[in-house]
Parts: sequence; C-alpha cells; structure tokens
Amino acid sequence: MKNERVLMSGNEAIGEAALRAGCRFYAGYPITPQNELIGYMAEHIPKRGGVFIQAESELAAINMVFGAAAVGALAMTSSSSPGISLKQEGISYLAGAELPAVIVNIMRGGPGLGNIAPAQSDYFQATRGGGHGDYRCIVLAPSCVQEAYDFTQLGFDLADRYRNPVIILGDGMLGQMMEPVVLESPSPSLRDKTKKPWALTGCAGRSANIVRSFYLKEGELEKANLRLQKKYSLIKSKEVRYSQEYVDDARLIIVSYGSMARIARQVVMRLRHQGKRVGLFRPITLWPFPEERIKMLALKKMAPCFLVVEMSYGQLVEDVRLAVNGRAKVFFLGRGGGGIPSEKEILQTIQRIIRL
Repeated sequence: MKNERVLMSGNEAIGEAALRAGCRFYAGYPITPQNELIGYMAEHIPKRGGVFIQAESELAAINMVFGAAAVGALAMTSSSSPGISLKQEGISYLAGAELPAVIVNIMRGGPGLGNIAPAQSDYFQATRGGGHGDYRCIVLAPSCVQEAYDFTQLGFDLADRYRNPVIILGDGMLGQMMEPVVLESPSPSLRDKTKKPWALTGCAGRSANIVRSFYLKEGELEKANLRLQKKYSLIKSKEVRYSQEYVDDARLIIVSYGSMARIARQVVMRLRHQGKRVGLFRPITLWPFPEERIKMLALKKMAPCFLVVEMSYGQLVEDVRLAVNGRAKVFFLGRGGGGIPSEKEILQTIQRIIRL
C-alpha cells in the first residue's frame, strides 16, 4: 500500500492502522464511544484476509484474543471503560502467559456505566496492571488522530517485541473527532508468525510449546514472576516516550496527556506569546512512565512548579508526585464524569499558583 492522506476519525484511524500493521484477528463487543472501531473492523478485516468476531460479551472477546495470540496471530480487541473492566481477567492471563495483544480503550465517563462523554479516569486501571497479580501493560496515549494511527502500529510492534499486552488509551473525544491522517504502511518487521518459535502452531519438527500462566510446583510461579519483572525492567529502560515544549526556562510546567494535552498546549502557547515562562510536558508512554525526565526537571537549580491537568480527579498527578518526590511543588486541576478543564480554568489556576 502506498502512503495516502485521508480524513478519518480516531476510531477509524486505529482500525486502519491495525490492519496495515498486520492484524488479522479482531474480537469485540459494541459499546460507545468506540463503536466506529468495531464497525470499521467488521467491514474491512475480512477484505484483508482476517477474522472478525462480534463476541457474546467482553469476557469472551478477550479470551478469543488469547487463543489467537497463542497461535501467533496479530490480535486486537477494543472497548470502553466498563467493557475494559470486564476484560481485566483475560488481560492478566495474556500478561502471565506472555502473549502479545493490542487492547484499545476509548474511555468514557464513570464510575459505573457513567456516560459517553470523554474522560481519563481509567489511568490507574491501565498503568497499574488493572487485573490481579504483579503485571504491567505498555500504555500508549495518543493526543491526535495521526498519533492514534501511529501509536497503534507501534503498539503491535511493541507487543510482539516483548510478548506483552499493549493498551492504546484514548477517550471519547479522540475516538470521535476527525482529522487528516497520513496512512503509512509499516516496514515488515515482526509480522511473520513463523518467527515466533513459542507459538502453538503444531509440533511437527519441534518439541511441544506450552503457553500458560498456571504454575503449581513450589517456586515455579515465583520464577515466572521474576522473569516478567526482568522484562518490565527492560521495557522501562528502552521504551519511555514523552513530548516536551518550552521546559528549559519554564517557571511552571503543565503536565497532561492525550486529548487534554491539546487544550493545555493552547494555554502554553497563549502565555508564551505574552512572554510568560510556561512549558508543557506530555507523557506518551503512561507506562513506562517518564519519571526520570520529570525528576531531572525538578532537580534544576531553579526548579519549576508543576501543574497536572487531567480529565479525572487525580490519577496522573500521583505519578508526577512520585517522580518529583518533594523536590518541587505539584499542583492539580481535574474534572471528571465528562467534564473537561477549559483554557479559562487552566489560566485561572495558573494565576492562583504563581505570578508569571
């Protein structure tokens, strides 16, 4: 496929990116505001030689993904907040069995059934494992439709490289908005399942493979967990991603991610045009979190203060506080349940914090 520029929603861009990345198995269950993604996969994956299944439930969908990943297929599922909660047991199984998969969460307001407005209240669920046991998922947070496309392709590569679930964490705003997207085909790298010697492809010519997360012999499970922790340490050393603007001379740095970072950036640009020393730090990998970079900013001789802005009542801010570790002041502005902090609210908060 040659590169092309098209107008797409975030949900559609994620679907097309998955297909171009080689995804040939998708199982999901409808829930707003990600239904355009399941609809896109239903229409297009059969045309690319793949399999689409509308499962009877979110639990069924994630376990179908487990089965497809076990035989080496590039597999994906998607849902929105409460649907992702139902998938947590299966995601833990994927992590425990070291199976690659991409899970898309287009977040909605909560808790409970909530509403279909955008929110970022699933941050803890995504970055802390979400399900039972000591495991981690790589979490990528796009802030525009182009990044939704790019990070989905990246997600498939990272999932295969580390044999680990990857979460694409968006929200209803990102999923529904439409923007121009350059559709680039990835270079072939981790696409051929014959390059997966661990996959369950039959035993002809080799010894049997076993995919499992169930260990009963004394000490076996601890060894498996230590192996996972070693992998997570490797991921933390190699896969941290972030974006930063105007942080070198900033007296105040706004920390925000995803769709919220777009609004925060407009505030930063407005204040910069007024000669105010404000910067923006945007985590791209929510796990592994860019804690070392935030720590270094807090260790500067003239340490800035930090203002965390998010569509929740305080989740990202916890990781920022841990990274800063008391070296600088950390302030917070958040709204939830579909409430979105406005430029005016951010400006008013900054004015209360510091005289710029």
